Amino acid sequence: MHLRPASRADPLPVLAAARRVTDDLRDGLSGTAARRAAHHLRRLFGFPGLGLTDLSGSLLWSGRPGPDAVVAAVLDSVLHSEEPESAPDVLVLPLHVRDELAGALLVVGDVRETAAAQAADLVVQALERGRLEASAEQAAQAELRALRAEMSPHFVYNALTVIASLVRSDPDRARDLMLDFADYTRYSLARHGEYTVVAEEFRAIETYLALQKAVLGERLRVQVRVAPEILAVAVPYLVLEPLVENAIRHGIEPRSGTGQVQVHGQAEGNDCVIFVEDDGVGMDPKRAADILAGRTGEDDPAGLGLANVDRRLRDVYGAWYGLTVETEVGAGTRVIVRVPRFQPGVLP
Repeated sequence: MHLRPASRADPLPVLAAARRVTDDLRDGLSGTAARRAAHHLRRLFGFPGLGLTDLSGSLLWSGRPGPDAVVAAVLDSVLHSEEPESAPDVLVLPLHVRDELAGALLVVGDVRETAAAQAADLVVQALERGRLEASAEQAAQAELRALRAEMSPHFVYNALTVIASLVRSDPDRARDLMLDFADYTRYSLARHGEYTVVAEEFRAIETYLALQKAVLGERLRVQVRVAPEILAVAVPYLVLEPLVENAIRHGIEPRSGTGQVQVHGQAEGNDCVIFVEDDGVGMDPKRAADILAGRTGEDDPAGLGLANVDRRLRDVYGAWYGLTVETEVGAGTRVIVRVPRFQPGVLP
């Protein structure tokens, strides 16, 4: 890099400045912090003047700008040819992100081409990182939408049918169930922030279980217990309800006779641990391992919810956290959710 002597003597300011450039370009060349990125970049390399532009050709300048007529002509040529070009006192380099032209970097003054190329590489890496983060966020939102969309039409139909049957014979209970149904749909379908708290997740599953007990009657027994010290723990939104729904739909409903679903939450040291357990039909342990490893597809409805929740938890907390599934055919299923009680950046 063509850096000032002080920067060569101490690499830490250089690394800090490069990090600032990367952070400022998180939203691209047209983001609100792009002009600040131009300032950091110019100071980092010691250029007399530096400009950044996206494909619109609208320049963000730091330091001494180049002659308007010269800059306009060279920039227009670079954005069309996608090749570097220079004019007296001006060098323009195209910025390619994933083989697509994203904009251009302009350097003004007597500077070495290698230094300008390194500056362009830093901008490209920052733009690529921003796109990757945006893609990851879009994927996470898509998974959340998939979980919301998994509300079973069969369950909705049965719940509303039971409520309708009670309107005359037991209007008070019908009213309570209708309020439960309203709460359930509000929490499942409404727009929420990225995180909520364990207390809200338990409230949602208690509402869901009340509706399922009305639908299944004596076939379903439930037990919900949560330690007070984990109620305020922040967790990604909609991580428990899909697990309880799986326990009933794929554990209890396929079996004959009465079944039980238990949901327990407790603190274990610095971790919050929640158990969702049923005594239903269970599954082959290999299939459970395949589900968590992502080796089953969308044609496996029992696995889609588990896989999505596990992936979201590991993306937020790391590989040490997420879901553990204990199961055997005919012996029920136990899903263990483990998350840290405190995680920087995870706030409801």
